[in-house]
Amino acid sequence: MNSLERILVPFGAVALAVLLFALFVALAGYPPLDVFALLYKGAFGSSFSWNNSLQRAAPLILTGLAVAIPARAGLVIIGGEGAMVLGGLAAGIIGVWGPTHTPLISQICMMLGAVVVGAVWMGLCGWMRHARGINETISSLLMAYIGIALLNHFVEGPLKDPNSLNKPSTPPIPEVNMLGLTPGFDVHMGLLIGVVMAVIVWAVLRFTTLGFALKIVGGNPRAAQLAGLRVGRWIIGSCAAGGAAAGLSGAIEVAAVHGAANASLISGYGNAGILIAFMARQNPLAIIPVAILIGGIGAAGGMLQRRLDMPDATVIVLQGMAFIAILASEAVMGSPWRRIAQRIWGIEPNTTPIARAPVTVEAKSTLLEAV
Repeated sequence: MNSLERILVPFGAVALAVLLFALFVALAGYPPLDVFALLYKGAFGSSFSWNNSLQRAAPLILTGLAVAIPARAGLVIIGGEGAMVLGGLAAGIIGVWGPTHTPLISQICMMLGAVVVGAVWMGLCGWMRHARGINETISSLLMAYIGIALLNHFVEGPLKDPNSLNKPSTPPIPEVNMLGLTPGFDVHMGLLIGVVMAVIVWAVLRFTTLGFALKIVGGNPRAAQLAGLRVGRWIIGSCAAGGAAAGLSGAIEVAAVHGAANASLISGYGNAGILIAFMARQNPLAIIPVAILIGGIGAAGGMLQRRLDMPDATVIVLQGMAFIAILASEAVMGSPWRRIAQRIWGIEPNTTPIARAPVTVEAKSTLLEAV
């Protein structure tokens, strides 16, 4: 699939989702044009809307990376929600009972603790895939439920703040240890952290032997083994890296938004990261604008409820339709329908035969350097 198709396929899928959503709201008795106008106004129609959308986009960038990094190794991880909530729980614990010498040290310890917890939690999925042959999609999903259950247990039991009555939480993090605002924006520092992490991941995957080796593992594990790569380590490592990103997103939510670990961490950001990664085609740089778009759609749900008396979950229907359309587009573009789409878009199919060249000593040594 060439670069033009990589752009047109997700855009076409999103356009189809928009049409389906318009039909859905029309059948429900709401004017589609008014709904889309309110969606835009609630997401990007004012500076307040932009700030709200960017604030939601900060954790979404990281949960999108939690899916995109293992995907480079050929893995489908959908349990980022579990790593996120446990990372937030770890940040809440460290922020209260951890080192408090200076705000910076406390913030760094919260982030590192969340990264370690998320990496270990998601790395278990990679280990089960490698050592026991358990499907990583199923295991990560089931472990997400376990992670959420652990969060509820601790915030409602051993770590509950006696002063949190209607909303059980861990004790609040001191105000001085909370993350500040991003320079030039009325949004917390989590946005800058997410953008920087996306750029770093893109650079590593694009320009380093680590990224090249991970691509080989995802493309053909048997060929990677023949080239000397230890596939098991790469599978576990990619899952751990994705879990680290998800855990960091939980820490940002605790240290920048909620101020404590509680049930508000179960916000669906981990699940939305799946949609974001697929829409961005696992490209870390493309994840940034897609996360802003999805964050804006989520931020506009309240306006639909206030203005048109629509359920707040209406935006989830739009996200679900977009996800289904993205998956359907992948299947269509891999079938005979691809030739029809190429004719419509004026794309010439690539008919150049692929030469089967032997693996040279230099190529093998390049792979071995990435072990």
